[in-house]
Amino acid sequence: MIRSLEFIAALGLGLCAAAGAFAQSYPAKPVRLIVPFPPGSGVDIVSRIVSPRLGEALGQQIVVDNRAGAGGIVGAEIAAKAAPDGYNLFMATAGILTVVPLLSKVSYSATRDFVPVTLVASVPSMLVVHPAMPVKTLKDLLSLAKAKPGTINYASTGSGTLPHLAAELLKREAKIDIVHVPYKGSGPAMTDLLGGHVDMFFGNMLSVVPLVKSGKLKGIAVTSLKRSPVAPQVPTVAESGFPGFEAGTWFGLLVPSGTPKEIVARLHGDMVKTLHQPEVEQRLAEQGGTAIGNTPEAFGRYIAAETAKWRRVLPSSGVRTE
Repeated sequence: MIRSLEFIAALGLGLCAAAGAFAQSYPAKPVRLIVPFPPGSGVDIVSRIVSPRLGEALGQQIVVDNRAGAGGIVGAEIAAKAAPDGYNLFMATAGILTVVPLLSKVSYSATRDFVPVTLVASVPSMLVVHPAMPVKTLKDLLSLAKAKPGTINYASTGSGTLPHLAAELLKREAKIDIVHVPYKGSGPAMTDLLGGHVDMFFGNMLSVVPLVKSGKLKGIAVTSLKRSPVAPQVPTVAESGFPGFEAGTWFGLLVPSGTPKEIVARLHGDMVKTLHQPEVEQRLAEQGGTAIGNTPEAFGRYIAAETAKWRRVLPSSGVRTE
């Protein structure tokens, strides 16, 4: 019995030593970064901004592997089943981790199949209205909505998408009655907003800021907790009477469950250093984003909090879950 215990202890020490040696030699070959949307998408742009610098820090090339399909589900499922060896990374979006699993039957779980590394960047939306709307502030808009319930409509890029849920969150928090008009993408939604066929829209900062600056739309509020450096003159929803309101999209780095802790720590440290490089921060800012770089534990708590938030909003949104 004693010899058996000695053998088990020796085996454990041997495995720990092997794991340590593996972590020290990591990475010994190029690393794959799985992106669940096609080239040119927001998550792809962010991935291609940070991957060269992260590769320099790691000493190996980061190969961006676009695995689009089913609204990001295909890429997420591939990443969840990938080998947990540190050579398979996953750049996830807010929706694919916190909203899609609430709406669809998926084979992956954000908590079961992935280990968070860090929140990479956040990109707020901006609530914009048609110039003909007789409002200048969020307070004005809410007052008008309460005075004329059921008459103000808002565009979205589809049922269950971020622009839809952001509006529903505002509707829930402000206790207003506004009407949802879903579109198949941001292009048609923006066209009808500019044409005055719909009244308001939570749009991506990158696409709406130029229209606000040109006077084609009015910027009412942004959905980040702090004002965006891209449009510092526009207040946040949070400071306009709704503390804690946050409804922007975000992108985060994760790895498959079972990836050695030493490798997670290495990836975290190098990604945080990458995000703090002035060039990276500037390029993300040009896309309307803010570099984050929090701890794995903080990122995990953030995913849980975001999931809980949208779980509360969905029942009143009219979105049907599968």
